[in-house]
Amino acid sequence: MNLLVVSQYFWPENFRVNDLVTEFVKRGHQVTVLTGKPNYPAGKIFPEFIAAPENFTAYNGANIIRVPLVARGKGGLRLVLNYLSFALSATLFGLWRLRNQRFDAIFAFEPSPITVALPAIALRTQKQAPFTFWVLDLWPETLQALGVVRSKWLLDTVGRLVAFIYKHCDLILAQSKSFIPNIRHYAGSTSRIEYFPSWSEQLFNTSDTVPAPELTSNTNTFNIMFAGNIGDAQDFPAILSAAELLKGHKHIRWLIVGDGRMSQWVANEIRERNLQDQILLLGRHPVERMPSFFKHANALLVTLKNEPVFSLTIPGKLQAYLAAGLPILAMLNGEGATVIQQADAGLACPAGDYQALAAAVLKLSEMSPAERKQMGNNGLRFSDTEFNRDHLISQLEHWLKNTALNTAKRTR
Repeated sequence: MNLLVVSQYFWPENFRVNDLVTEFVKRGHQVTVLTGKPNYPAGKIFPEFIAAPENFTAYNGANIIRVPLVARGKGGLRLVLNYLSFALSATLFGLWRLRNQRFDAIFAFEPSPITVALPAIALRTQKQAPFTFWVLDLWPETLQALGVVRSKWLLDTVGRLVAFIYKHCDLILAQSKSFIPNIRHYAGSTSRIEYFPSWSEQLFNTSDTVPAPELTSNTNTFNIMFAGNIGDAQDFPAILSAAELLKGHKHIRWLIVGDGRMSQWVANEIRERNLQDQILLLGRHPVERMPSFFKHANALLVTLKNEPVFSLTIPGKLQAYLAAGLPILAMLNGEGATVIQQADAGLACPAGDYQALAAAVLKLSEMSPAERKQMGNNGLRFSDTEFNRDHLISQLEHWLKNTALNTAKRTR
C-alpha cells in the first residue's frame, strides 16, 4: 500500500507513531508522513532541526513532509496557537505539496489535539482515500479536565467539531474499550469503531541492557522511576506530596526521566519542599535510551489526575512498563488500574490519593526481590498476550487494506 500518515508529532519527537511507520516500511509499504517541526515537549523547535532541517526529511525509509507551526511555548494561548497552526498549515501545505501523489489509505495519530484530523479529512476528500483515525485522547473532555477550556459554549463548539471529525472517518480506532461509548456519542450509531490499544515496544525489555551512566547503582536504595511527559495530566502535586510523606525513609529515591510543561514547576517545588535528596530530575532522553534508565529502577510509576476522562484511558507508558518486566506503581482510576490488577503486575491506588501512593511504595519496597520479580514477570506475560506489537500492527494493516479495497470498489 501507499500510505499517508498524518501526525502533529513525529521523530525526533518520541512517539509510538515512529515505531508504527518503521514497521509499515519494513512490511513493504510506501509511507509518507505529514508532520510539523519538532518542538515537543520542551515547546521550542529542536536546535538540531534548526541547524540542519535537511537531516529530518526521511526516517527509516519513510518520506517526511514537514510544515511550519507555532511552537508550543508556555501558556494556554501558545498551546492553542500550536494546535491551530498545525491544522491550518498541514491542510494548506499538505494539499499543495501532495497534490500529485496518490494514496491507498490515510492514517492519523491523535494523542492530542483532535485537530490533527482536519488536514487528514481535507486530504481524504482530495485523494478519495479512506481515513482511519487512532483516538488516544478524548476531546472536549480532556480540555475540560485540564482546565484548558472552561466556557460551556466553547466546550459545546469543540464537541460539534469532534462530531464533524468522527463522522468523516472511515474507521475510528479507540485506544481503550472505555473510549468506545464516548466516541459513539459523537460519531453516531453508523460509524465503525474498533478497539486498538497501544502495544508493548520490544526495546523496553531490559535483560541485556547496560545501566545508564547518568546514575550510580546503589543496592541500598529503592528506586521508583517515572518516565515520560511532565504535564498537568500526570498530577505531579500528588507525586511530590507522596515523596514528602516518605521523606524520613532515606532508602526511597524517586527518579524522573522526561520533560514537559510542568518541568520547571516540579524543579521549583523540589527545592521548596527540600526534596533534593529524595527526587532526581534526569531530563529528557531519546526513547532508545530508556531501557538503560529502567535498569536502575525497582518499580515504575504511572499516574493520572482524578478526572472522569482519565479513568477511561490506558496511559501510553503502561504498555512500555509492562514490557520492561518491572513491578508497576499506579496512582490512577479506571481502565489503566484494571490492566495492572488483571495482570497482577504491581500495586494500584486511586488517582490523587498521595497517602495511598506512599503506602503502596512502602509496601512494595518491603516485599522480597522474588515477589517483585514475579510481578514483573506477570506484566511481561500480560504484555505479550494483550499488547503484542506484531499482532496489533498486523490487525491495523488488515483494517487499512480492507478500507482501501472497499473504497476502491465504491469509486469504480
